[in-house]
Amino acid sequence: MKAVLPLAARPLLEPHLPDTLEAAWFATPADAKAMIADADIAWVDMQPTELVAEALRAAGPRLAWVSTIYAGLDAFPLDLLSAKGVTLTNGAGINAVTVAEYAVMGVLVAAKRFDTVLRAYDRQAWLKDAPGKIELDGTKALVIGYGTIGRMIGDRLAAFGVDVTGVTRTGRDGTITADAWRDRLGTFDWVILAAPSTGATAAMIGSDELAGMKPSAWLINIARGDMIDDDALCAALADRSIAGAFLDPTHPEPLPASHPLWTAPNAIVTMHMSGRSQTTMFKRGAALFLENLDAFLADAPMKNVADLREGY
Repeated sequence: MKAVLPLAARPLLEPHLPDTLEAAWFATPADAKAMIADADIAWVDMQPTELVAEALRAAGPRLAWVSTIYAGLDAFPLDLLSAKGVTLTNGAGINAVTVAEYAVMGVLVAAKRFDTVLRAYDRQAWLKDAPGKIELDGTKALVIGYGTIGRMIGDRLAAFGVDVTGVTRTGRDGTITADAWRDRLGTFDWVILAAPSTGATAAMIGSDELAGMKPSAWLINIARGDMIDDDALCAALADRSIAGAFLDPTHPEPLPASHPLWTAPNAIVTMHMSGRSQTTMFKRGAALFLENLDAFLADAPMKNVADLREGY
């Protein structure tokens, strides 16, 4: 049995691999595409994620399991993997802590307008008043996508005294369902996107949704950029229909220099840094891979098995 694995993870993985597994370590996209042709197992994470999709399309008929540290699977050829009967395990939870912290940072930056403070610092200007005076205590947040990351965001915001409402498909554990949140948008100070990117979430925040938000509300996105209609968002920011937007992901990425979001008033773009603002991703990913490898070889249940039809 053969596995194609990232060279960067070799020190974490090799001492724990069984003798029956032949490991091929890739360092470049070309290596990954060549090695995967006769592989049974593949962990071929690369940036940008389009490179992962290219490698997976080069896989041969033996491929049975794909492991990834990414939680979002929108760049993966899910139809192809499903047709081949491949099991895909994702990285849900690996970056959950850091992404949740980043989302809370976004709320705090918006509440205190720390972006304005930093710009004043760059100018060596002493501000005479605080540019942001919102206290989180007593505000209300809507977290769209109340999975692992969404719940962590909710828990952390609750510690600041924020009243949190989560959104799930089923309305489990006191959340509201995906067909109920739009009618309630006007009651929230923070609208936070934490849902997986699927066909159903594309441009889920458009002109109608933005018009339904409070003029003092902020949109916080730590999910995927394609969930927002950028033209509608830029228009809402320009006419002050909402207070602002903290955007970690964008669509496309990297955001072109000419894109209007760079200059939209009260837009804060952070270059999709949330999941990378930590040092434990590969260590956690390697531990999850090894645990799932034991289960795979024993034909036992694996962790984080994705539903290829749902896309997460």
